[in-house]
Amino acid sequence: MEISEAIASFAALSQETRLEAFRLLVRHEPDGVPAGEIARQLGVPHNTMSAHLSVLTRAELVFSRRQSRSIIYRANLKHMQETVRFLINDCCAGHPEVCEPLISSLVVCPPDRTNP
Repeated sequence: MEISEAIASFAALSQETRLEAFRLLVRHEPDGVPAGEIARQLGVPHNTMSAHLSVLTRAELVFSRRQSRSIIYRANLKHMQETVRFLINDCCAGHPEVCEPLISSLVVCPPDRTNP
């Protein structure tokens, strides 16, 4: 990943609605969510959500597919993985034990917070 791609990803996520949209899409992998449903769940007007999804798409954080009359959006987890890898690429300067806690935390999914 080039630094310009990483910057584009971080810039796209540096706005609250876009960050929440991305997080929503991550929660709905691998099925994705229709654009209108994203707008509804986040309480954002459809045209505003469309603009936010365009920014996320240009940054390659999301992709879409047409399904009948709907556009289904999905998180691009591969791109996010590359972005995180870019951040920690030089981690530990040859001492893997320093970064092991960070790397381990990325491997395990957090517990389901919806079920007590």
